[in-house]
Amino acid sequence: MSELNDPRVFFAAERTLLAWNRTSLTLMAFGFVIERFGLFLHLLSPKPGVPVERGISFWVGIAFVLLGAYVAVAATAQYRKVLRTLKPIEIPDGYNINGGIIVNLLVALLGLALVVYLFVAQ
Repeated sequence: MSELNDPRVFFAAERTLLAWNRTSLTLMAFGFVIERFGLFLHLLSPKPGVPVERGISFWVGIAFVLLGAYVAVAATAQYRKVLRTLKPIEIPDGYNINGGIIVNLLVALLGLALVVYLFVAQ
């Protein structure tokens, strides 16, 4: 439990949550690029008409997107743990503490939707 009685502790926790949010988005974007790179290589292949196979780039890309979704959920859980240790004086009056949580969970849901899309679109 914090003994500082200072709202900067809360804001530091929120900044950490948002840093993990950027990390999860980056992992998902990187995974999407890796997955689509396999499709790009297939388009460049000299054998037209060959069906697209799910190669290693597909599975590695999916793994990165799922890792990004997991990071968003894990960061949200960690942030909620930190919030439980704070005293009411450390959270500014009227400040919505759920904004970062909602954004992170939406990012995780969109990551899972992207995984479903990548499986269906192939």
